[in-house]
Amino acid sequence: MANYFIFSISIAFISWIVGLIATALIRNTRFYKERLSNLNFIKSEAVNKALGVGVIKWITQNTFFKIFNPKLAIKKKFTKEDFITLRDEMTVAEVGHLIGFCFVTVFAIVYLFKGKYTLALIIIIVNIIMNLYPSLLQQMNKRRIDRVLKRFPA
Repeated sequence: MANYFIFSISIAFISWIVGLIATALIRNTRFYKERLSNLNFIKSEAVNKALGVGVIKWITQNTFFKIFNPKLAIKKKFTKEDFITLRDEMTVAEVGHLIGFCFVTVFAIVYLFKGKYTLALIIIIVNIIMNLYPSLLQQMNKRRIDRVLKRFPA
């Protein structure tokens, strides 16, 4: 059972690299700019809270995970351009995690068809925690930035 968790976590870390590469390849496409940069699966803050996205936020801010993307930090003095840049970086992180989520889901499906139900379940759970939740967190943060950007003069 422990091997299943180690395997699942390993695949999740690999998926982050796959997500980074894939995002870099599609970042300048029309599809990315028009569709992916404005994804919003869960619009309700209450639903995000009920799902525990705040827990993932706390973990990413207060553990070693914060070193993975230092560009996603807010400084004391922020200009409108800084918020726009931050939002773009959050979009890159969000899309990377979504691509990683899809990548890992393929593994779960393969193991499901092989009849390894426990392994498939563990892969899905780890994938949700390490890819889907961070993506939802970025969407939540982007909505907050969008509200801040509306306060700046045009």
